[in-house]
Amino acid sequence: MVLSVSERTFTQEVLESPIPVLVNFEAPWCGLCRIIHPLLLQFKAQCGEQIKLVGVNADQNFKLSTTYRLKSLPTLLLIENGTIQYRLEGFRGRDDLRLALEDIKVSYSNRSQTYNSQKTVDLGCR
Repeated sequence: MVLSVSERTFTQEVLESPIPVLVNFEAPWCGLCRIIHPLLLQFKAQCGEQIKLVGVNADQNFKLSTTYRLKSLPTLLLIENGTIQYRLEGFRGRDDLRLALEDIKVSYSNRSQTYNSQKTVDLGCR
């Protein structure tokens, strides 16, 4: 299940979250948003409690859409400790998204090792 977040709950659920949050900016009219939804649910199921997945209706949350300068839908942001770590936009379908999520996993795990962070989050989610 994807937690639906609004402008009112965004700070608490995303910016102040103790774990990384994958934010899916979508809209009901967006066909690609519907196509990738099952893939995001599968990704979340693999990750369990290591990552939070939330959805934001871009049409109903205009301030968030403007703040994060959305150019296209869907747009995915990986936010950790209130900071955008990765931005995924302009993908054309499931395969593009799958490759992008894989890149995030690899890059994120390399970044964590490079900086020798106390908190290592494995987005590989087996």
